[in-house]
Amino acid sequence: MEAILINTSGGLTGGDVIEWSVAAADSTRLSVTTQANEKIYKAASDTASVSTDITVGDNASVHWLPQETILFDQASLTRRLDVDLAESAEFLAVEAVLLGRKAMGEAVDRGFFRDRWRVRRNGRLIHAEEMRFAGEIERMAEAAAVLSGQVAFATLFYTGPLGDSLLPRLRDCLAGTTGGASSWTGGASHWNGKLIARIAAPTGFDLRKILTPAISVLRNGAPVPKVWNI
Repeated sequence: MEAILINTSGGLTGGDVIEWSVAAADSTRLSVTTQANEKIYKAASDTASVSTDITVGDNASVHWLPQETILFDQASLTRRLDVDLAESAEFLAVEAVLLGRKAMGEAVDRGFFRDRWRVRRNGRLIHAEEMRFAGEIERMAEAAAVLSGQVAFATLFYTGPLGDSLLPRLRDCLAGTTGGASSWTGGASHWNGKLIARIAAPTGFDLRKILTPAISVLRNGAPVPKVWNI
């Protein structure tokens, strides 16, 4: 099954709250995506909040594939992803963020963005990460240890029975993909049952042209959801 999430407000600003809950019963297959990019607008006060809880049963699979989140200048967003996996479950997640829309001449000078992930298998924590931008985002993103000036970035995460076989295929895919961007950077690794890739590109369009084939690899050849079509 494929589910498409719709935010009827068309975007979020300070104080808005969205909570998603996804559950896949034993031996089921579910892909979840979004109708469009999630837009986070300038916040006059307070912080927008997006929380997602995902439960995946035995021999079940969930592919969490929302389209990109766009942060506008002076946006404020806290995002949380909590995943509970059964021992034999498969889980794929892709989260991409754009710091403004370069084609529209937009830039994110200041703002706040915090992203928190917790993934557990059989109740045992197998993955945790925290990302936080606060204050002068554009200046921080210029640092080589952060984004080296790139404004579009994504994390791909996979855990399941195909991790070992998917890694070389993903690396070959990334090595053979330019996406029209000569300056994109990225890499992938597999360790302790987790495959993780990070990608950064100069524009959202460039990032998507790289992400689309990469996601297909991690879906073992299945295409991205139709709403992802460029």
